[in-house]
Amino acid sequence: MRALTDSVPGHREPASPSAPDRYKVLTAGLFSLILSLGPARFAYTPLFPLMQQQAHLGVAAAGWLASINYLGYLSGALLASSIDDLQLKYRLYQAGLLLAVVTTWMMGCTTSLTVWAISRYLAGLCGVAGMLLGSGLILNWLIRHDLRAELGIHFAGVGLAIVVSAGVVMLMTRWGLDWREQWYAFSALGVLLMLPALGWLPRPAAGALAAAKVRPDAPPSRAFLWLLIAAYFCAGVGYVISATFIVAIVDQVADGAGHGTLAFLVIGSTAAASCVLWDLVARRMGMLNTLILAAAVQVAGILVPLFMRGFAPTLWGAALFGASVLGIVSLILTMVGRYYPARPAKVMGQMTIAYGLAQVIAPAITGILAEHAGSYEGGLYIAAAVMLIGIALLSAAKLNS
Repeated sequence: MRALTDSVPGHREPASPSAPDRYKVLTAGLFSLILSLGPARFAYTPLFPLMQQQAHLGVAAAGWLASINYLGYLSGALLASSIDDLQLKYRLYQAGLLLAVVTTWMMGCTTSLTVWAISRYLAGLCGVAGMLLGSGLILNWLIRHDLRAELGIHFAGVGLAIVVSAGVVMLMTRWGLDWREQWYAFSALGVLLMLPALGWLPRPAAGALAAAKVRPDAPPSRAFLWLLIAAYFCAGVGYVISATFIVAIVDQVADGAGHGTLAFLVIGSTAAASCVLWDLVARRMGMLNTLILAAAVQVAGILVPLFMRGFAPTLWGAALFGASVLGIVSLILTMVGRYYPARPAKVMGQMTIAYGLAQVIAPAITGILAEHAGSYEGGLYIAAAVMLIGIALLSAAKLNS
């Protein structure tokens, strides 16, 4: 395998990496996402009802904690968008995964809302390690080694993070562990996930070697980028409302009480399975056409629970939502990596600022609406409407590509 280290004059690089090397690097990213978005982020969603019962966490407070988490993610995206040094990005990637374990442990240490808020903010920063820094580092490695710049396998880690979070909570709840013990168990799991995430991702090249191997940026137009950013903001709204409150939403359904975590598990399973599929669809239909299709599927997933009551339709909606939401993220960030190969993580950070703003605003609004109306329906209608605007923006971007 060709090491991503500094070259010396007269040094001849080994042959390109084999397929197993490629999958090992992609799997390192997959584990980084399971850690930075599983124990450090998504575990909060299935644990929310348990924390309501045992730690007296209110609905509005839960919405604010989710918004604070995304504020941390937004801060991390701002940081990532300002950094060009690959070596610094790699060190921050390492630090972010370690901090993900610490912030998970913090959640079980207290019932202080202030400490929880600090933990959620720092955990949001950690999410950038896998989503942006890890993605950029892996894209850099793939492009430098003349390999197909597709991140479907890597982004399957987001769906697996949901599966792991929901599955572990279901298992630990059956074992009788309380909310505090479950946070401690997640922190222990985080240590195990951190080992391959750190050990299998090579250090990036530096200096002239790195610059020589990367193609220059070639975006279609300035208008295209702004339309894509706006559409990604809409995708953030469509994602975060369901992702944050899905367990509580399903538990609110008449015959779905107690099955919210199962719906969360369905979202994660379909999301993990769909990433590579969307890559294959994009090869035939093109990236933008595939994005529009994925967004339409997500709208359907959001609306199904509103128009078809009952547990089974809700699970169908969860499956459609899961099958589309991660495909949108993977396709957009991969597209950015192809148009901006010289600085993928920087432009991904700029894109994610828009996604992060949506994630800061939408959960707090939904939590307040739900507390006053006693239902999450208003938030779901908002998510669907904003996603339709996103489809219109993607259609406009297609005209400017």
